[in-house]
Amino acid sequence: MTHSSSTRCGIVALIGAPNAGKSTLTNAIVGEKVSIVTHKVQTTRQRITGIAMHGATQIVLFDTPGIFKPKVRMERAMVEAAFDAAKDADLRLWIIDVAGRIDEENAKEMLESMGTPFIVVLNKVDKVDPEVLLKRTMLFNHPRVAKVFMISALHNDGVQDIIDYICSVLPESPWLYPEDYISDMPERSLAAEITREQVILQLHQELPYQTYVETEAFEDFDNGSVKISQVIAVAKDGQKAIVLGRKGERIKAIREAAQKEIEAAFGRKVHLFLFVKVVDNWQEKADFYRLTGLNYKA
Repeated sequence: MTHSSSTRCGIVALIGAPNAGKSTLTNAIVGEKVSIVTHKVQTTRQRITGIAMHGATQIVLFDTPGIFKPKVRMERAMVEAAFDAAKDADLRLWIIDVAGRIDEENAKEMLESMGTPFIVVLNKVDKVDPEVLLKRTMLFNHPRVAKVFMISALHNDGVQDIIDYICSVLPESPWLYPEDYISDMPERSLAAEITREQVILQLHQELPYQTYVETEAFEDFDNGSVKISQVIAVAKDGQKAIVLGRKGERIKAIREAAQKEIEAAFGRKVHLFLFVKVVDNWQEKADFYRLTGLNYKA
């Protein structure tokens, strides 16, 4: 870690609706995968810290759960986590899927409630006509909006402009983390997130968000490899059968894909073992919230 006065460092919170592209932008700024990215909404459940080094600036990114109108306990906890992250940040980036439906009333409410100035990032600009883009950009002509960026996070188009801007406005400060860190998420938690991503990707519409993954054992070996045992928890017996698949083919495919991703993230050999168990009504259990860092009482 450095303590030179010429270094800059600060916390940047990425907020916005589910599936706006927050996780994709986080990974693009960090340059490596630290946050799960799927085609489904509401996949980021907890605040994930990505750490990006750009020159003498260290950018600490909070990739937050999507902001939406919550209906159940877990959703309330996710939304609370997003707003808490925004409060703690030096800079707030509001990510908007400009190709999707923009709720103008909700946008005005956000603009008024956020308090300090923030940056609007119009994402997925490659999917929208220029006239529509211009019209939607005008919605964010507001005193609390310091700047508007138009990007495609998926194609890394316009991301460097955001990085340059962040580096120019973050305060002079010592770095918070060693320069080779890309996340402060423990390895066992990152491994669980990677496996959960594969569960979501491979089960498509068959299983909604009624799963969580917990790393139960994490054993390092002298040769540098690691043995990881994880439990995929589901809410019902029928869901367990879906995760296992015919003759165990689905769970095998999930394990192979997750193991490959974890090996790439850790840079070492991984032996991954997956088990599926039914945990009745897990979304109401305090242990799950402790595990994910969410507030059970939200």
